[in-house]
Amino acid sequence: MACAALAAGGFFALTAPAALDPNFGQGTAPDPEAGQLVFAAGGCVSCHAVPGATEDAKLVLAGGLPFPSDFGTFYAPNISPDMDHGIGAWTLAEFARAVTKGVSPDNSHYYPAFPYTAYTHLDQQDVINLFAYMQSLPASAIPSKAHDVSFPFNIRRGLGLWKMLFGSDEFVLDGDLSEEVARGRYLAEGLSHCGECHTPRNALGGLNRDAWLSGAPNPSGKGTIPNITPAKLNWSEADLIEYFTSGFTPEYDSAGGEMAEVVSNLAQLPQSDRAAIAAYLKAIPAVE
Repeated sequence: MACAALAAGGFFALTAPAALDPNFGQGTAPDPEAGQLVFAAGGCVSCHAVPGATEDAKLVLAGGLPFPSDFGTFYAPNISPDMDHGIGAWTLAEFARAVTKGVSPDNSHYYPAFPYTAYTHLDQQDVINLFAYMQSLPASAIPSKAHDVSFPFNIRRGLGLWKMLFGSDEFVLDGDLSEEVARGRYLAEGLSHCGECHTPRNALGGLNRDAWLSGAPNPSGKGTIPNITPAKLNWSEADLIEYFTSGFTPEYDSAGGEMAEVVSNLAQLPQSDRAAIAAYLKAIPAVE
């Protein structure tokens, strides 16, 4: 019994949700206009808009989009500013902890279908600006749909161990980077979370950082997501910038599926940001 108690105590200590810096956001003014660009770069609409929504209706972030996986099906939650069913009652600190630590206001772990392992790289000012912008969007009273996850993956406390194994605040690309490549890294590895789709995962769902952006099976079971390292992607930086702007490839094809949504988001960013992502993709190691 004593050993069991010690084991249980150790488990709860190791899996405790991470805290947020108590001084987060102090003395920093929000800029909702800048937050709109953070919102676009983060692809929030792509996951949290009601499936099938178009034009302005896409800004009603009522959620509902399913994400099938080997561990069950996850559903994007309502993150509109509704006070009861969205995040309207959240404080800035609660929002920041959710986005960068993957912890809910009720102190439970979020599933990593929410890409907080990428958002952990976000600058404090970007988080503050994003929260301010999202509070200005339309509210929806549609309740979030419960995830369809069976035992043992429905034990959220165990996600603390998953975070210990696979959560990292270190960038994949390191070294002495130019200002442009560093900006591209921030966007690609953080805000736009490219690795979440383009990097293969292990049996526990952790990203294989040694095979960064080298392609992966599509979680839907339909096809694969391509290798975008220099080993396979031989487009020029100009080609990449054009693709991120219009969706057109050098072969006069166009982006489709989920990538069409990504292009729609990236096209809202300044040209310099699209150029930075292109420079980053040319700088990452080639992986066959």
